[in-house]
Amino acid sequence: MTLTTRSGPAIPGPRGVPFLGSMFDLRRSTLDTFTRARRDHGDVVRFTAGPPGLRSVFYGVFSPEGSQRILASEAANFRKDHPFYEEVRQSFGNGLLTSQDADYLRQRRIVQPLFTKRRVDGYASAVAAEARAVAERWRTAPGGTVDLVGEMNRLALRTVSRILFGTDVEAAVATVHRCFPVINSYVVRRGFSPRNPPRHWPTPANRRAAAATAELHAVCDRIVAGRRAAGEPGDGTDLLSLLTRAGNAADGGLDAAEVRDQVLVFLLAGHETTATSLAFTLHLLARHPEEQALVREEVDAVLGDREPEAADLERLPRLTMALKEAMRLYPAAPVVSRRGVAATEIGGHRIPDGADVIVSPWVTHRHPGLWEDPERFDPRRFTPEREAARHRYAWFPFGGGPRACIGQHFSMLESVLAAAVLLRSYELTAVDREVPLTAGITLQAAGPGRVRLRSRARSRSREAG
Repeated sequence: MTLTTRSGPAIPGPRGVPFLGSMFDLRRSTLDTFTRARRDHGDVVRFTAGPPGLRSVFYGVFSPEGSQRILASEAANFRKDHPFYEEVRQSFGNGLLTSQDADYLRQRRIVQPLFTKRRVDGYASAVAAEARAVAERWRTAPGGTVDLVGEMNRLALRTVSRILFGTDVEAAVATVHRCFPVINSYVVRRGFSPRNPPRHWPTPANRRAAAATAELHAVCDRIVAGRRAAGEPGDGTDLLSLLTRAGNAADGGLDAAEVRDQVLVFLLAGHETTATSLAFTLHLLARHPEEQALVREEVDAVLGDREPEAADLERLPRLTMALKEAMRLYPAAPVVSRRGVAATEIGGHRIPDGADVIVSPWVTHRHPGLWEDPERFDPRRFTPEREAARHRYAWFPFGGGPRACIGQHFSMLESVLAAAVLLRSYELTAVDREVPLTAGITLQAAGPGRVRLRSRARSRSREAG
């Protein structure tokens, strides 16, 4: 199917089924639908979904050049007015992920000092402690087998909660673990539906999501209120303490609702994304024992028997390459949506003003014009020389431009150090060869990623000593 435009070539796209277009394909597997569309129709694709009168039309841009224009060089023309972000805003508040214009700039200026490299490096010991606790717990794993999906979700959630809340970690973890999946599926379903019933209607889905959202907001509000009442809680270094004190003369500080909104965004972005990256890095290494052996050799040489520290991030290049390759194959944010506010020509095609547009790390990271044998796991793609030779937006798991993820250094630090602790303690062998996937607000595993554990001699000798 093609669309005749006033200027430039027609924009091609899949026909789908009569009257409904690609609606069923997108619901069945969004990522597969986008991948096939790029293969069959090129780097700029028009999609239609839904019946006449309720039809959604949007455009996919899959080249690195197009992604760069949308996210970076022409970012002002592509805003977060997309219905998906409005649903995220309704559930998680108007934090850094969803805010725009003056609100976003003010929040970014206030929050940015909390994410400097020096500040984030100070959380390395907390990351190592949580990873060490997982390694100890695995010694009694039933049958010597664990599910990396569940384990890394728990590890990442405990880590970000500890860094956010300090001593309030247990209450926050239990609530987030219970409420996030409910809100996640609700937001995605509404964000990509042509029409939705108002949120205040008492439908079963609305009531479940409202209850989960209220519970999540309540636990955050209680902790924020406690922090403010205490004046100088804990040791004053957790992110919540810093957020309550953050501000400057020009922008002021954050009120209680704004602090809660930032906390909710950090919980969402700080645990689901890192959990996905960690789980798939370890699972891919478990499936490729030769690569795992090389990484373990590096970890042993760098760390010996000591705990990892922030400076080790630069001393573990082979492990970092394996992580980056896992993030290429399984980007935690597989699709990024925007709404155009001006007609833009990309790849020789004219995308009209007001159009909904997506870019997709999932698709671009598998583009055969950019990556040789793109489905193969090969960490050597990320040697410094090969990285320098590629387009900046051939690999963009953290987005890019002025809205790039503020926590990307923290995510890399946590993933590398936690993986190093676990790989020093165990050899991993894959039980499940493939892990089923689903695309929610973030990329998520829809089934287990089990591995068999073999305790390493170095760990046993440390225990004996």
